[in-house]
Amino acid sequence: MADFGEYPPNMAPQEALVVRQQAEPDHAVVPYSAENLSRPNFGPSNPFKDESNTQKRKNVLTGHAEETFLSEHTFRSKHRAVERRGGPEREYQGAAALKREAGKIRARREDKGDATIAEGPGSYVGPWAKYARNEYEVVVEDEELASDEEYEIVEEDEHIVESGTVVQAPVAAVARRKEVEAMGEETTTFHGSEEHDYQGRTYMHVPQDLDVDLRKDTGSFTNYIPKKQIHAWKDHSKAVTALRFLPGSGHLLLSASADTTVKIRDVYHERELLRTYSGHSKALSDICFNSTGTQFLSSSYDRMIKLWDTETGVCINKFTTGKTPHVIKFNPDPEHANEFLAGMSDKKIVQFDTRKPNEIVQEYDHHLAAINTITFVDQNRRFMTTSDDKSLRAWDYNIPVPIKYIAEPDMYPMTNAAAHPSGKYVAYQSSDNQILVYGANDKFRQNRKKSYRGHNNAGQGIELDCSPDGQFLASGDSAGYVCFWDWKTCKMYHKLKAGSQAVTCIKWHPQETSKVATAGLDGEIRYWD
Repeated sequence: MADFGEYPPNMAPQEALVVRQQAEPDHAVVPYSAENLSRPNFGPSNPFKDESNTQKRKNVLTGHAEETFLSEHTFRSKHRAVERRGGPEREYQGAAALKREAGKIRARREDKGDATIAEGPGSYVGPWAKYARNEYEVVVEDEELASDEEYEIVEEDEHIVESGTVVQAPVAAVARRKEVEAMGEETTTFHGSEEHDYQGRTYMHVPQDLDVDLRKDTGSFTNYIPKKQIHAWKDHSKAVTALRFLPGSGHLLLSASADTTVKIRDVYHERELLRTYSGHSKALSDICFNSTGTQFLSSSYDRMIKLWDTETGVCINKFTTGKTPHVIKFNPDPEHANEFLAGMSDKKIVQFDTRKPNEIVQEYDHHLAAINTITFVDQNRRFMTTSDDKSLRAWDYNIPVPIKYIAEPDMYPMTNAAAHPSGKYVAYQSSDNQILVYGANDKFRQNRKKSYRGHNNAGQGIELDCSPDGQFLASGDSAGYVCFWDWKTCKMYHKLKAGSQAVTCIKWHPQETSKVATAGLDGEIRYWD
């Protein structure tokens, strides 16, 4: 028998079969059998291929399974899982218990209804059928069992024994709470030496026994920069958040503080504290006189706005939207003297009428973040607002659609504003440590030539104010300084050290040539001349 060995690589399968039959004439060859399908019939053999592996029999239904390495940790965790379930028998018992529980739940289910009934009793609800359950918890009728077992309340010591833990209320807080309960929610205290003078006049009367005329027109005199401190009021226990002189005469100074109170004081004669207005439960955010000074608004982080009578201290009305008011402004126009705007923490500016408590007259809702400033311009027919959304918007009063929207990529939030006495400009305290000026007429454009730099105000709501004659601009500083700028040249004239903490409030006296009141985080109000 001839031995041909491997077939030549260029030989066709049919030729190879003929050659093989000639070489082995008495041996039948099946060219394509089940065993031969995976074996190459021609071509060079693969020296790296293990022939024994390809012919290995299957040891599972789907192929060949090999041994694998199992770590000790894996084995122990699997072993513990089997022990917890207790083997097949216990697993079966657990499954049976689950089935019984599921059967009980299904038994409580209401009937699925009839598919032929669309509405009414017996209508088809299918898989949305409800389960019967106890909708109301059982109340123990015996009062002794209901109360005395769990809690023991001892009123004399103002502490509660709860689950073995004694929660003791602070003595000062208890005393304050009892004091507030005894006085009512809104209270006022008169601190002056006498409430009426010999003619029966209160502190609201403009004094005429001074060397300065407090009835003249504001801005009809020349202003100068103050040089030294002449007085200080230390009657607030926490930071002062707002200062306001009485409109027109300026002989009274109103202040709001984080100690939840509003105080008014005389800036002439004895410079004594006259009255305290209490009624808010959290820090004050802003205050605002009406155009005559007979009433003022106070807003607080307790989400309330309250209208007070300046003379008697009576709370006339309360307003709230459920959000925190950040800034409040009375409309200076005599026609709308009873209306005011409030900039809220929920991006809205709401308009109220003091004669209609809790009735929102108008809502201006276009800003995207909390409101910071509201400034009336153009003879009080329009107002400008700024917000934490780094934009400025101008509005027509009573029309809730902005007429101008300014938002530049390089803008920062503007936290405070002061209108120039000329009515043509509004100065804004920008959070990038500079003061910017915008036009208050039709264009509302930024005046790029005016930029006041050299003080720090980032991160603080630092106030600024223009002198009555429009010559100077005063601003606080986060390092405790008061900065005075020339309005025209934008240069800093003078810098006064007014404390160790940030000066956040500053007001020019409306009738004096060089008197300024400042206050800040230290709670002390300083009067300069």
